[in-house]
This record gives sequence, C-alpha cells and structure tokens, in this order.
Amino acid sequence: MDSTRDFEAVGRRDTPAGQHRTGSVRRALTTEAVHAGREDLAGLGLHAPPLDLSTTYPSYDSRGEAERIDAFAATGVLDEGPPVYARLGNPTVGRFETGLARLEGAESAVAFASGMAALSAVLLVRIAAGLRHVVAVRPLYGCSDHLLTAGLLGSEVTWVDPAGIADAIRPDTGLVMVESPANPTLAELDLRAVAHACGTVPLLVDNTFATPVLQRPLESGARIVLHSATKYLGGHGDVLGGVVACDEEFARSLRQVRFATGGVLHPLAGYLLHRGLATLPVRMRAAAATAAELARRLAADPRVSRVHYPRIGGAMVSFEVTGEAHEVIAGVRLITPAVSLGSVDTLIQHPASISHRVVAEDDRREAGVGDKLLRMSVGLEDVEDLWSDLDAALGRAGAGPGTERVGSGRGATAG
Repeated sequence: MDSTRDFEAVGRRDTPAGQHRTGSVRRALTTEAVHAGREDLAGLGLHAPPLDLSTTYPSYDSRGEAERIDAFAATGVLDEGPPVYARLGNPTVGRFETGLARLEGAESAVAFASGMAALSAVLLVRIAAGLRHVVAVRPLYGCSDHLLTAGLLGSEVTWVDPAGIADAIRPDTGLVMVESPANPTLAELDLRAVAHACGTVPLLVDNTFATPVLQRPLESGARIVLHSATKYLGGHGDVLGGVVACDEEFARSLRQVRFATGGVLHPLAGYLLHRGLATLPVRMRAAAATAAELARRLAADPRVSRVHYPRIGGAMVSFEVTGEAHEVIAGVRLITPAVSLGSVDTLIQHPASISHRVVAEDDRREAGVGDKLLRMSVGLEDVEDLWSDLDAALGRAGAGPGTERVGSGRGATAG
C-alpha cells in the first residue's frame, strides 16, 4: 500500500479513540490512561496502586474454594472473592488488564508473560474448538509468522493478500490475523474492510505499533486485539509481557489456557505495565512528532531510497538505504542498535538479520523485508541529536551506485 504522507500533520491530530464511558461519566483516553484500574484506591486509603507479589493466598473455607475452582474450570470465571493462587489471577495484573481493556474499548483483557505467549493462547483456544486453520496477511512480526508457518501448536496457515481473505476461509478456519501498521514495513490495512471479509470468523489485529492512542481495532470490527506489552505499553524497555483485549466470552477461554499452560504475567511486570499506561498517550504523541520529522528528512536524503511511514502516524519509521545497511547499524552512537521497540530511547535494527530472521528468505522478500531495510523505533530524545547521529551513520554506510530514488523532500513512500 503506497501513498504520500503529510508528515507535518503528525503530533497535532486529535486522539482517534475518542472518549470512553465509565459508569455514567464519559472520559477522554488520556484520562482513562491515568485512572483506569485505580478507581478503588481512594477507598483503600491509597494513592499509588499496591504491588501484590503473593504466589498463594490463605483460605479457611476449603469447601468454598473448591466450588470456586470448579466454576473456573467450567467457565473461566473467578468471582470477586479473595485470590486463590497466582496462576489463576493476581490483583496487580488485574489492574493492568482493566486499564488496557478500557483503553481498547473492550469488555475484558487477559495478560500473559509475553506477546508470543498471548498469541499462543489465542491459537490454542481456537484449536481446542476444532478450528485449527488460520488465514493471515504478511508481513507480521517475524516470530508470529514463524509460529504460524511452522505449525508448532498444530495450526495450519494460509497466507493471502487482503483481497483474498474471504476466499481463503474454510469451515475449520478459526482466526484471521493481520498486523496494521505491520512490522517492519509499516504497511497499513483497511481494518473495517478486512473485518467485513472475515464474515463470522474472528479477526485478530496486532495493534502493538499503533496502540489504542492511534487506533482501536474493535471499533472497526475486530474481535481480538493483541499487544506485545513489552513495547509501547511498558514504554521503558524494562518489562516483558503480552495482552489480549477481547469480549468477556473469549477472555474466559484465554484465562483457562493461561491457567493450564502457566504463561502468566509476573505481578511486578503487571505493576510496571499499568504504570506505563498512564504516560502512553503523552509518550506516543511526542515520539510521533519526532518520527514524522525524521521520516521527512530521510525522504529528502539521497542516501535513502525509500521511507516507510504510516498515514496513521506513530513512532516507527522504516527506511531503505542505498549503501550498506549493516554499516548504518554499526555507525550509530546515540541511537541504540538493538531488537525490540517502544522504549523512551531510540532503537534501530536490521529486520532481515534479527526480528524476521526466522522467516524464510523468499517470504521475507515477498513481504518487503529486504536486505536494505532498517527499522527505527523513535524515542523521546531531541530530534536534532537523533538526526545528527543518523546523518553520521548514513555517511559511514556510503551509497550504492545506480539506485533509483523514491520519495521527495515533501513526503515519502508509505508502506
């Protein structure tokens, strides 16, 4: 999907997610980010959310506890009584789940030890229902692609272009999976059109890059929203986690799988992720403004052949260099050459070597992940400092002869 992006508009747009209803009060996304999951604190005499590190909880009513566990095994529902065991649920993690569900406009959210654990749980729920077939659109995050392609959980995948989704659906299709903006090309999809093509098959959207600050896929017809919470939700490069936002019916099945497989989020991670939500809108908008400016400068640079930056905005920029991409990685000094994204500091990596290395080379190239492509997660540093570092690294990389230019000083090719 190629079009011209007006970089000047990023950072000034209103929050697409609009407002959210809590009881009878309508609250803006920025307000929800700060307060969701904290509503009971004043009644507890607290200002900051508590951190509950317990692995188990005392109970002198073993009969009642047995009934509660039976109910969970049958339905995936635990009542609002005291906690039982950390693998069933944790109050600190529950606060994060409440906050993320509110931001995504979902009934529920279920947190896991990582984004891949969250995706695995979704697949296991559908496979357990006898629906092992997945229809997916490339590119996806490399490990998501690998999990589907390798069939490690017993699933089978059909890779299609967006226009082929409806024709690829079979009686045993349990899921359609897309990522928009996609990792690492930042390709965007019309989520409403994709959801329509899915019919009654649930659509899962990986919303890691956009976050609910930029889009809420459930409003476009998706049933399941996936986040690698490690990225923007945590926001500081110091916590690993994943979360699924969905309706309560699906959440119950996810909780049962989480209990059975043990892919639980540690309470400290839940605490850090909940804290990260409070600053998510501010961080995303600030980083997006810098990313848009860097994308504009890269598009005007003769050492760059193509820039990918989504219409929706955001803090991710991908670009293809005319010189040696590996030399850019080796040449940065302020920017951190590392896998992952979404931190307060800027990261750069070579997808074909790291994040998408597990994807077969032909599939990588067909999805637009070539050897010249670099992916940059823009942080909160000053734009001039970042540009100075990029400029120097691009100079060390040199320029390849005979490369056709794509993009101009007024914009760039969006992918």
